[in-house]
Amino acid sequence: MINVLVADDELPAIEELAFLLGSDERIGTILRASSGAEALRVLEAEAVDAVFLDIHMPAVSGLDIARAISRSSRPPAVVFVTADEDCALEAFELAAVDYLLKPVRAERLARSVGRISELIRDGGAAPEMITVDQGGTTRMIRRDDVTYVQAQGDYARLHTADASYLIRVPLADLEQQWADAGFIRTHRSYLVSLAHVSHLKLAAGRPSVSVEDAELPISRRHLPAVREKLEATRIRPQA
Repeated sequence: MINVLVADDELPAIEELAFLLGSDERIGTILRASSGAEALRVLEAEAVDAVFLDIHMPAVSGLDIARAISRSSRPPAVVFVTADEDCALEAFELAAVDYLLKPVRAERLARSVGRISELIRDGGAAPEMITVDQGGTTRMIRRDDVTYVQAQGDYARLHTADASYLIRVPLADLEQQWADAGFIRTHRSYLVSLAHVSHLKLAAGRPSVSVEDAELPISRRHLPAVREKLEATRIRPQA
């Protein structure tokens, strides 16, 4: 069970997030703090696995708390909760596991809890982050959120479940750099995350792979390697 602390200066926000967390069977004890100072006091007295921190608390902010606990020998996982994305870059520089936007959706929170579980299981290994530009704003995304990558000339478009981002890196370079992270080339235009593949289709001479809501082609050249990799992960072809 994952024991957590929820810190926010607005009581309704605390209770709403605590209610959602309490509905997740992976969550154990839920502690509460209504200020940054109180959160630090709780963390000194109690051992928790993760903290859900509102960023914009007066006096002692969520970022201040994250900086303080990062100096401990075994810091809890940090998830920031906020109404805006202004601090996303700084949050991930502080090795945040996730960054939730208010109002928090149950399915999005469940993904955060899953990430905390993975972090605990992997012994605290920080996720690989990628710096992207979106509308002139620099932000960071997790590599394991990327479902597939699409070639666009000398650029590559990273697709996630929520959005897509253009980066100035050729697909061939990403293929080499991300091979050990479970990404495989399926076509001259596509690089796919094996972790996000749901189906493999070989019917009618037009093989394809389903990733989230996208059905992507598999070229004849790449088909043997793709099939071998997917069958190794127990994803069998459909008729």
